[in-house]
Amino acid sequence: MKRRGFERLENFLIQVIQQKDTHKIPNPWIRLLLWNLKQLSRLFESVVQFRLFLYRCGILRHHTLGCQVISVGNLTVGGTGKTPVVEVFARDLQRAGRKVAILSRGYKKREPRWIERVVDSILLRDQRRPPRIVSDGRTLLLDSDMSGDEPYMLANNLQDVAVLVDKDRVKSGRYAIEKLGCDTLILDDGFQYLALKHRVEIVLVDRRNPFGSGYLLPRGILREPIQNLRRADFIFITKCDGRDNSALKEQIRALNPRAEISECTHRAQYVQNVITGERHPLEFLRGLDVTALSGIAAPEGFEQELERHGATLINRERFEDHHRYAQQEILDIINHSREMRVDAILTTEKDSVRFPKIDRCDVPIYFLRVEIQLLSGAEDFNACIARICFR
Repeated sequence: MKRRGFERLENFLIQVIQQKDTHKIPNPWIRLLLWNLKQLSRLFESVVQFRLFLYRCGILRHHTLGCQVISVGNLTVGGTGKTPVVEVFARDLQRAGRKVAILSRGYKKREPRWIERVVDSILLRDQRRPPRIVSDGRTLLLDSDMSGDEPYMLANNLQDVAVLVDKDRVKSGRYAIEKLGCDTLILDDGFQYLALKHRVEIVLVDRRNPFGSGYLLPRGILREPIQNLRRADFIFITKCDGRDNSALKEQIRALNPRAEISECTHRAQYVQNVITGERHPLEFLRGLDVTALSGIAAPEGFEQELERHGATLINRERFEDHHRYAQQEILDIINHSREMRVDAILTTEKDSVRFPKIDRCDVPIYFLRVEIQLLSGAEDFNACIARICFR
């Protein structure tokens, strides 16, 4: 109950900070809250820009590890569809003969108790401790609880690609090179990670909500000012739906005239039974009454995709991004879905790796498999990757 209460508060705050025009908000307390958050945003912006200045001046040092480092990241918090992009880059690099390692910080992985972390920091144990190896390229070694859902999903889907988790990605990168023989590193969510020198900087921009309200955290969803997009070498506008993106492209081009801009979409491929692993084509969804279950930053896109393929959403169950499901929560959703006479429960692949072991499943549960597809230009995504990584 405490966790769900915290999630409701978090969702409320996310909705509030997305508001661009404070003066149109009738509640004076919310206006006061946003004014205070705006002051904190200005302070946060000063810290972010000062940190970048220290790296530019060489006071803080970029580490180089003697191999190609490709960063895939974004300017905002929340879902820009980064994981499928990382996956396709890693797969194509591996097929081209590279020995690839994905370096992630493992957001919301299981951590030691706070007192243990404090002692480890004081005694410098965390610097000596090796990174968590989710996969060594041959064997899946950790579950999603210990690694985080996105690293686990990448490790589960990629053969011959190592996945490592550690907040110190210089350390995990060095381990991948020395112990696992890797020659190419992909930084998952690496745009703000400056301690490791990037050779290629790829930034994703969500077409549906490119920069939020335009404010930095905590007033908005930006991690750093929009003008810092100029650091990017390649910019992918994600989650495109066929509508014209010329205005967004012009805005991006004004911020970064040198970067190449490409448009891509996240295309559903099939549905797969979470328990049995049985796969069905997307036509399986047509005429199906379903419960949509998700714990992601932008659930609307997932739900619209189900409807686009003919499913009728009878029930929507939304949790906070990266929500760790308890067994009773899943059983309650199954019971509620059965009472509503739905045919199936549909979730995302990222959610499915966070499911606990389920003893019974009166209503079948499927996840929707999604992959990235390039839209702009005549070339396919493989040619685009080859141009970026092997130029």
